[in-house]
Formats: sequence, C-alpha cells, structure tokens
Amino acid sequence: MTADPIVPIPEPPQLPFIGNIADIDAEDSVGSLNNLADKYGEIFRLRLPGARIVFLSTRALVDEACDEKRFKKVPNHVLKEIREGVHDGLFTAKLEEPNWGIAHRVLMPAFGPMGIRDMFDEMKDIGSQLAMKWARQGPQKRINAPEDFTRLTLDAIALCSMGFRFNSFYSEKMHPFVDSMVEFLLECGRRSQRPPLPSIWYRSRDKAFERHISVLRETAETVLKERIADPTNERKDLLTAMLKGRDSLTGQKMSDESIIDNLITFLVAGHETTSGTLSYAMYRLLKNPEAYRKVQQEVDEVIGRGPITVQHMQRLPYISAVLRETLRLDSPIPIFGVCAMEDTLLAGKYPVYKGEFVNLLLTKSHLDPAVFEDPLAFKPERMLDENFNKLPKNAWKPFGNGVRACIGRPFAWQEAILVMAMIFQNFNFVLADEDYKLQHSQTLTIKPHNFFIRAILRDGLDPIKLEQRLAGTEIMSEKRKTPSNEAALEHEAPGQQMTILYGSNSGTCESMAQHLALDAGSHGYKVSTLDCMDAAVEKLPKDQPTVIITSSYEGQPPDNAAHFVSWIDSVKDNSAFHGLSYAVFGCGSHEWSQTFHRVPKLVDTRLEELGAEKIAELGLADAAGEDMFVSFETWEDTVLWPALDKLRTGKGAGAVEETRLAPLKVHVSNTRSSILKQDVEEGQVITSRKLTAEGEPVKRHVEIRLPLGTVYRPGDYLTVLPINPKDTVQRAMRRFGLPWDASIRIEGGGMRLPTDELVPAHSVLSGFVELAQPATKRNIVALADATESEDDRKALKNLATDDYGNEVLAKRASVLDLLETYPSIDLPLGLFLAMLPPMRTRQYSISSSPLENPSIVSITFSLVSGRAKSGHGEYVGVASSYLEALEVEDRLRVSVRQSHAAFHLPPAPEQTPLILVSAGTGIAPFRGFIQERAIMIKSGRKLAAAVLYHGCREPERDDLYANEFDEWEKVGAVRIMRAFSRTPEKSGGCNYVQDVLWADRHRFLDLWRQGAQLYVCGSRKVSQGVETVAKCIQQEDARQKGEELSEEDAKKWWDELRNVRYATDVFD
Repeated sequence: MTADPIVPIPEPPQLPFIGNIADIDAEDSVGSLNNLADKYGEIFRLRLPGARIVFLSTRALVDEACDEKRFKKVPNHVLKEIREGVHDGLFTAKLEEPNWGIAHRVLMPAFGPMGIRDMFDEMKDIGSQLAMKWARQGPQKRINAPEDFTRLTLDAIALCSMGFRFNSFYSEKMHPFVDSMVEFLLECGRRSQRPPLPSIWYRSRDKAFERHISVLRETAETVLKERIADPTNERKDLLTAMLKGRDSLTGQKMSDESIIDNLITFLVAGHETTSGTLSYAMYRLLKNPEAYRKVQQEVDEVIGRGPITVQHMQRLPYISAVLRETLRLDSPIPIFGVCAMEDTLLAGKYPVYKGEFVNLLLTKSHLDPAVFEDPLAFKPERMLDENFNKLPKNAWKPFGNGVRACIGRPFAWQEAILVMAMIFQNFNFVLADEDYKLQHSQTLTIKPHNFFIRAILRDGLDPIKLEQRLAGTEIMSEKRKTPSNEAALEHEAPGQQMTILYGSNSGTCESMAQHLALDAGSHGYKVSTLDCMDAAVEKLPKDQPTVIITSSYEGQPPDNAAHFVSWIDSVKDNSAFHGLSYAVFGCGSHEWSQTFHRVPKLVDTRLEELGAEKIAELGLADAAGEDMFVSFETWEDTVLWPALDKLRTGKGAGAVEETRLAPLKVHVSNTRSSILKQDVEEGQVITSRKLTAEGEPVKRHVEIRLPLGTVYRPGDYLTVLPINPKDTVQRAMRRFGLPWDASIRIEGGGMRLPTDELVPAHSVLSGFVELAQPATKRNIVALADATESEDDRKALKNLATDDYGNEVLAKRASVLDLLETYPSIDLPLGLFLAMLPPMRTRQYSISSSPLENPSIVSITFSLVSGRAKSGHGEYVGVASSYLEALEVEDRLRVSVRQSHAAFHLPPAPEQTPLILVSAGTGIAPFRGFIQERAIMIKSGRKLAAAVLYHGCREPERDDLYANEFDEWEKVGAVRIMRAFSRTPEKSGGCNYVQDVLWADRHRFLDLWRQGAQLYVCGSRKVSQGVETVAKCIQQEDARQKGEELSEEDAKKWWDELRNVRYATDVFD
C-alpha cells in the first residue's frame, strides 16, 4: 500500500510585497474568505506580509486541526492587535503564558453551574430593561435589533462580572468605554490588514488607537480600585473571584494588571458574541414562521404568563436548538486559528509546516454537505439534543476548541435562553423593512447589518402590565387569552371602525390596502388599523370588520404575512375566531397554476373554519390576466362595500349612502403664499450643456453639486424629484378656472399633499401629483358620474370597459386629457387631486467619477418629447423636460442610489480587463468608468485593458463625449469601437453595436479569457443583441476546439455568468 502523493496547497496569485492582501476586503474579510473557499475548495493558503495562513473549509480537515497534540492556539492577526489592549488576557494569551493558566484555573469555578445560576437575577434585571424599552416605544417603532441586543449583553456582563452598571437603556449616548471599545476593535481589524508601509503613514490612527486603549484600561482600573476600597462589598462575582481566588496549581493570586486585562476581555468577548447570536436568531425566526411558532408555543407551555425563573432554563429544548442552529449558520466568530506544532500532513496529503498558522473557516465547515443535509436551510430540529449529540466530532465549533474553548459559554447560553424566552413570552415581532435581505457588519465578530424589527406586545399587555408581569406582581387571569385577542385599541365609534391588513412583497397589495383605507371614509368607516398581516398575529379584533388583502408567491405567503398564516394554521380551537367578521382579496398569477391563489384561499377558508363570519365572497385578481387594480376596484365596489353595508344594517346601524365626494375639501383663495421647503436633499446645477447637433434628438449633460455628505461610485444612480411641465400645469389650472396666483387650502388625510395651510395651486399641481399618469377605470367611472351629458357619460363608461386598453392605456390618456376631451364633466378640484398618484422620483445613471470631484456628479439624458397619442398637444417626459429646463445655479432635489453590486468597477483594476457595451445615452455610466480609469493612469497606476463598443447614429451628430473619449483613449484608459447606424461605412460596415462586437470578437474573446468583466448599458434590444453575440462567440470557440455547444448549453452558460462575469443596466 503506497502513501497518497503530496498535494501542494492551492494559493491565489500574489502581489509583490503585500501578497494576498488585495484578495481580502477589509470591510468584509469573511466574505472574501468565503469566496476564496468557493473558488479553491477545501483548503487554500494566503501569503500576507510576515505570515502564511492556511484556511480549512470542511469538517474533516477542521477535525484534524482540532487535535491539540498537533495544533495549538497562538494569537495571530486580529488577536495579536487586541493584545495591545488586553495583553495576556484569557482570550488573547498564548497557551504557555503563566497568566493564562493562573486566570483560567482561578475563574473556572466562577463559571460553574452554581456561579452561573447565581447570576440569573441580574441577567433578568437587564433583560427586563430591554423588554420595557421596547414596550414603551410602541408597536410602530423601528428597533435596531443588533444595537439593542448589544446594549443588553454589554450591561449584563458588566453587572454580573463586576457589579458595574453602564445603564445603556437609559441614555441614547453610550458610556465612553463603549465608544472606545468599538473603535478599538475596528482598528484592530484594520491594523491586521495594513500594507507594509512606514509607520508614519499610520501615525494619527496609532495615536487614536492608544487613546482608546487608555479609556478601556482606565475604566477597568477604576472599577477595580473601587472594589478594593470597599471592604464591605460581599458580591460573589467574577471580580471577587479574581481578587480573592488563588491558583490551585501554584497558589498565586492574579495580579492587578491581569485582573484589568481580563475585566476588559470579559466586556469585549462577553457581549459581542451573544448580541450577534440573538440578532441572528431573531432574523432566522422571522424568516421561518414555523420555527417562530414553535418557540412561542414552547414558552407558552413551559412558562405561561408567569415570571421566568432559573428553573425554566433547562426546560426549553427548542430554544436551545434554535440557538445551536443559528450558531451553525451565523456564528458571530466565524473563524478561529491554531498553529502547527510540527510539520504535518492534513488529509494525509496537504503539507503544513511547523509554526504555520491554520484558520478554521466555520462559515464553510458548518455548511459541509457531508455532515448537514440541506446545509443552507434553517432547521432547529437537527439541533435538538438527540440529533445534536449524534453529530460527527468537531462538526459544530462556535465556542472554539479544547482547553482554549470559550470559558464563558455557560454564561452566554443562560443569557441567550433567558432573553429569548422573555421577549417571545411578551412580544410578537415583524420585520420593520419587509424586504430586508441579510447583510453582515464585521468588527471583532459579525452581526446583521441594518436589521430593524418592530415589537408588538402580546396578551393585551401595556407597559404597566408588562412591568408587573416581569416583576411577578401581575394579577393572573384563569388562562391565557385565545389567539384571537380582543382589539388592542379602544374605539370611539363601535361598529364604524374597520381593520385593513395586507400581505405584500412587491407593494401591490399594500397599495390596494392604502386605496381601500382612503375610500373608507366615503362609506362611513374609520380605519383603526392599517398594517401588514404579521402585525395582527394574536390581535385580530372582534368588534369591527377586518379586510385582508394578500398575494401568493409560488404558493408561499408574502414575507410580511408568513407568521400570520402560520399562526392561523396552528390554532386548534375551532371557535377561536367566533365573533370575528372578515373579507379576503387575493392576488396571484395563473402562470403558477398549481399554487394559484393558494394563500388568500387558505386564509379565507381557515378563518371560517375557526368560527369567523365571512362577510363577502373571496375576491381574486390575476396578474397574468386583467389589470389587478381594476379587479380590486371592481370587487371593492360591487362586493365589499355592499356586504359591509349589509353587515352594519344587520347590527342595527343605518346604511350610509355611498358618495363620490372627494376625500379632500379645497378652499380657493386668490392670495399668493410660498411654501418653505427643507434643503436637506438640495443639489445645485453647476453646468448644463447640449451634447447633440441641431436637428438630432436632444441629449444633454448636467452637472450637479451634491448635498453635503453624499457619496457615490461610478455605476450608481442619481435620483431626481422632478416637477410637471409648465404647459401641463397651466392646462390643469385653466381647466379648473384657477388664476395663476391662486392659493388653495387642502383639508383631509391619506394623501401626500400639503394640508391645512394655504399653498399656491401651481405648486401643488407642479410638484405633488403625477398629472400625466394614465387614468384608471375607477377614475373614468368617477368622471362619468360627474357629467350631466348623457352622451359623454355613455362614452366615458365605454372607455372604462371595452375601450380602456386601446383608448386609455395605449394612448396614455390622463385624467386631465379626459377632462379636456369631455368639458361637460363637473369635477371638484379635491376629487381630481385625490385621483392622482403622488409625484415619484426618477433615476439616471451617473456619468462621472468622484476621483474628479467627489462633491459633483453628472448625468446624461435624452429629452423625451413628441406628439401626444391622446391628441392633446405635445407629450414631454416629466423628468427629462424638468432637467432640460434647469439653468446654472438652479436648485433641485436629488439623492444617490447604489446600483447592483456587480455594476461597479472591479476592485482590482490592474488585473481585470473591461468590456463595455452601450448605445445612445447608455454610455453614461461608462463615461464615469473611463474618467476614473484615466485619472488612475495619470496618477501612475498601470491598469488592465478596456474596450468600449458604442452605438450611435452618426459621427459629429450624436457621438456623445467623442472628444473626451478620444483624449482618454490616448492615455490608454480605453479603446473605442463605434457603430454608426446612419453611416455604417464609417464603422467597418457595422450598423449596430452588436455588429461591431461580432466583428471584433477575437479581441473580445482574448479579453474574456484574461478574466474581463463585461458591462452592458442600453435598451432591452441592445442587451438581447449582446447576449446573442456572446453566445455565438462561445459556440464558435467551442467548435474550433472540436467541441459542440448547443443553444441550450450556451444559454445556461450565459445565465450562470450574470452578475458574476457580466452585469447589465437595461432601460426602455
């Protein structure tokens, strides 16, 4: 039997002097390492200045590296930097350092079962502060979950370990220790990735680093001295253990310096990991309603409504499983390191040398498919005790390894279980941002970034009752309320209130709910609650009708309705919802035939099964059929409101006669006034110039000074809030008989309009509503009701039915167009304003680089204009006409919005060639790209090649920025290949950009093989043309190699490269 041959460990290409530093994103080093692991497999080596590091990403290799006979923990990189502040504390000490052994043996008893149990009451005190804060803030408050969990865990470890109160929940401003600790940890991360430059480059940072260390050590020293000066203090905490304990091996006591080191260590390491764990657990449960429901059911069964005690901690196995599974998927410490004690082979083939650092990449080994089936899924059941104990050795390592494993694990575990039990006993939770996608924020550990929740009290609790429950003084009722609690709100007019709930991912159902709420007043109803379905878990009211509007996504509920659906599906009492009256409207698409309308049908059926009264037949809309808003308006008008009137009449209340009066009252005045506007998002025009020759469609370049503090990258968008064209506004003023200086006062709510103050009518019509928006069917029906002419009424009703598609949508006929076409319509100004959607922003690709001037941005746009299809004058684009009219020093409202991450310049421009394809104003982002590259080259950088394929009509007519690009081509920033559709003879016979791309395919293929990134910006037709050519190039290349690439395989190849090797920005 022969030994396996030695296999060199894969290594990414290195740069001189700095090795692989460029491969690691300083802000997201974990993400960079994950990507390298995906690329190189189970093992790879990075070379950094002064060190080589091997990374392991499978359970089998991690298991070998956890052998303490072959590998030991040695602080490296970040931990090496942290030693500057905490020296040889427990977390950062070398194994052979005496202070580590003394501290470890002194503190082990304090972290034993009895010591941890003794800390329960103080943990509960801090947890209660968190719960009370959330309760007092109310159910609509956006809660930064990682921030509040950090306050919780910091206060808990400080109180339990040393009797010190940071009181983080009683002040927005954190204790100076906390600010210094955060900056200290961030700088440790930065220092570990510094390029090997002279120290003078980092002088200011190093001084700040030292200041932060001083704050940490001075705070810990103050706590220590106060305890020493108080001989009457009889606390039995970690500080007492360190002061009075003796090492069982040497008989030595811990020095004051070592005590200070470890006090800081406890605060740093003891709060970061637990706060991250709680944050990730909350995220995972909100995204997995079934697990969420099981957690709450376990708490309700084990603890009920009474106070939580230390005895409960061992009786919550499902919460423990949730925490274990959370730590598998999102370990706050995603990497830990060891060092080879001798030359050795991993897996019998990979050579690792004595003293070489080995990092165990838990973000990969915890997802090893050889151990975990469906490894990316959140499945707490696999972490229940029986299954957890069957896991292979070292498959789950969030607390480190062996003798150097986390000494505070029992503390963290009790704290996490207690907090989970407390918050799920008393609150329901929903995401504050319903479309939130998990992002990570990295310091010493990782946590969710920008993760906000809302906390809604359960059981009809208010803050006073919650305080009593937490203290154990609540007057208990016989049993927990049924899942259909009484309404949480007191209503002024019983029987006239209604609740509207929505489940919506794309915003369609939410918009329908808002329209329904706006219509409610004209039918005699006042909306008491308008919220997502998840916010109504255990809070469905029985004293008012509830209307639910929801969609299905491939048979699954929307993100903000999943917990509601799980809840009603879990209720066992068939009379739980007796007394509830409801109606359901559902959206879906018949293209998903097997799951068409599954969720709205389930909700409608399930509520009735549980004893609720259905007041209206289920309404349904098909996105692949008729316009969904038309379907909803039809159901609302012909089914819902008549059913609600019948319900009200049956309960003894008189029916309210339906009225089409405007929800807004408008008082007209002929005095002028101005509106004071905030300038927080105000930009200023610096330059505006025309780019095309006379007779060509107008394209313009505008430069804008950004609001203070705004940053951008080439490829991002500038968002502009426009105003309506003056001619369109004047048409509206004329139609309603308003003089140019008329002012109006708007009364009413539910619309994004200035209310209860006199404002110029032209300001409202210019800047607050979309005058050119096509009229809806309901708009047209309202217009028909407002005319005295039978002929006009008949014509309008035809427009609202048979002729709607051809005569309204196709011609983009607006309400204003119809008012001018049918002068007999007598429409109040208030109803006109209520019909129109609010003015929306438009976005344009930025066509500049911040390296030129970080405070100034440019955009490139086409003026949209032409004969209106409706027959009413000229049609001009709202935003393009607004921008075209701006002059130097004019002010406008703008903001920057990031484009897709893939549509930015690559992080290593020296190594990554660029292939850019555009047509018309699609050249805009590439002007920013090339401007940035030209500046880099002029600064001495050597960049990889770049080629721009651009399509336009004719040179010197609409060849945008031709002179600038020619200059940039001379310095080597780009090579330009143009296609002229009018004069193809000037572009090698190529009419369109995809033609020149095919003609130059050998250059394209050469750059592609070098790892080029491809970017496409233009119309959908351009994008499709580039796709066709790219697939043809790939197929031709395959044939030349004697291979055959089918159309299907070529399509698969292309699709798999999207946002990996190519990115598109498509507009029509």
